Formats: sequence, structure tokens, C-alpha cells
Amino acid sequence: MQNTAKVFSGTGSQYLAEKIAQQYGASLGKITINRFSDGEIQPVFQESVRGDMVFLVQSTFSPAENLMELLLMIDAARRASAYKVVAVIPYYGYARQDRKDKPRVAIGSKLIANMLEAAGADRVITMDLHAAQIQGYFDIPVDHLDSSAIFIPYIEQLQLENLTFAAPDVGSANRIREIASYFNAEMVICDKHRKRANEIASMVVIGDVTDRDVVLIDDICDTGGTLAKSAGLLKEKGARSVRALCTHPVLSGNAYANIENSVLEELVVCDTIPLKQHNHSKIKVLSVSELFAVAIRNAYENRSITGLFIHSNQRNK
Repeated sequence: MQNTAKVFSGTGSQYLAEKIAQQYGASLGKITINRFSDGEIQPVFQESVRGDMVFLVQSTFSPAENLMELLLMIDAARRASAYKVVAVIPYYGYARQDRKDKPRVAIGSKLIANMLEAAGADRVITMDLHAAQIQGYFDIPVDHLDSSAIFIPYIEQLQLENLTFAAPDVGSANRIREIASYFNAEMVICDKHRKRANEIASMVVIGDVTDRDVVLIDDICDTGGTLAKSAGLLKEKGARSVRALCTHPVLSGNAYANIENSVLEELVVCDTIPLKQHNHSKIKVLSVSELFAVAIRNAYENRSITGLFIHSNQRNK
């Protein structure tokens, strides 16, 4: 008998899971997340998942309860005899802790991968990991979706005359190079040096942006400090306009004020993380729901997801 695909949501991503299920053409599965008086979490499936392929939608942004909730949901589905359990994690938290860049620190993204596998996940579907190599931390399949499928159509409709792409740091250069190649456009790099996390000591622009319409692209916008400083420096170097596209709107600390007070025309983000402030004058949200719905359908039907990557077929070839 053919197994059934069922989509369930944790509390942190309910807003997104509802849109994904709608795009998929199904209702969200019934699950209750109980909480004891001390805050302990207990997920309970309110319908049978025996023999089903279960997709659990939950981003692991702060607080840590979102991650714990996902782990317990995976365990509950496994113990309820689900055929396969797929963790759908639009934003994979702790991804910035992907290596030992100083003595005596944890590699958080590897630990999270271990925990997801130990809980019983058979597969992970995620988007724009901070470092693509994090896929190698898993011994289960990882479908790593790319926000270019959402951002490229948006950039195309802007019809910018002198388009130039900018990487906010050297580490983002490969990601930006692919999109710049798609548009046959120039790219520059904002090389930054940090004193400590979330604090930039210095920054220089590598490349010419005179009279150019610059698009900054990054995977995470945390405090907004890097974007604000990059945009200001690009304008000082002669850029005609500067806008930023970032997949995951962490937007912590003074991020909203930093973006508002910057020279950015706009900050375009995805809905992998819910915004803390709505109706912000410079922030626009694009949904990833359709992309994840297609990825879920293709995973269920054992079909390829290669077609979800727009830049895999170069526009100018």
C-alpha cells in the first residue's frame, strides 16, 4: 500500500508551515505541543502516522526550545511507526558555528546534525546554510535549497540599468559569483575585519561601483551592522543605489534601527524566520512556501530537485 505524505508544524514555524501546506495542496496534520508547568515540551500527534512519510516543518532560530521541539517531534513520529521522517528546516540555527575558528569552542552545526540523526530523522530539507559544507556533517540525505530561485525573479523585475552584485564579505564571494554570472553582471567584495562577533573593525571595497546599482546578497542578516556599513561604504565609493537581499532575517539587537538609518533602498528577506516588527518601511518579505512545497512533493515522489535551482540553467547561455 502506498504511504501517505503528511505535513506537520512546530510552534515556531506555524505561520510558514500553513503556507507550505496550502501550496502543497493539503491541510496541516494535527499535532499538539503540550508544555508542563516547568516549560518541558511534549509533542503529541493527534492522528495516525503509521506507515506515512512525515514532514516536520520547524526552523531552529532562537530560543533553543524550537530545536528541542523539533527533536521531540522527530522522536514521537519515529515511535509512532512513521515510514520516513523528514525534518524541514527553512532556517538551520547554529550554522555559523561550523568550524573551530578559535581554541576551545564548539562546532555547533555538527552537534545539531548529530542530534537530528540521533532523534531519528531520515532526511533534511533546508535552505541557504551558512556554509554549504555543513551538508557533509550529515550521514543522511540533505536537500539544500537555494534562495536564488526566489531572489533572481525579484531582481529581474527591478530592471536595474547598471547592475552590480556585492558580497558583504570574502566568504560570500562564491555565492555572489554564481548570481552575477547568471546576469552577466560585475561583482565587488566588501572585505571586512572583525574585532569580535557582530562588531566590525574595518572594511574596504574591492572593485569599482561608480554609478552602479548595487545589490548586496547574504544568507543571514543578524544585527544589520555589516549591511549598513557595507551600503554606506558603497555609496561613498560612488554607487548610485544600494539594496540588500538576505535569506534569513535574524534581525537581533538594534537591527531594525540599523536598517532604517542606513542608506539602503530596501532589505528583501525570506520568511524562514518571522519578523519581530511588521510594516517596516525598508523591509520586504518574499515567501519560500512554494519552493518548499515543491521540494516536499519531489522528495515524497522520489523526483529530482535540480529544477528548483534557477541559476543551474544560465540565462545567457
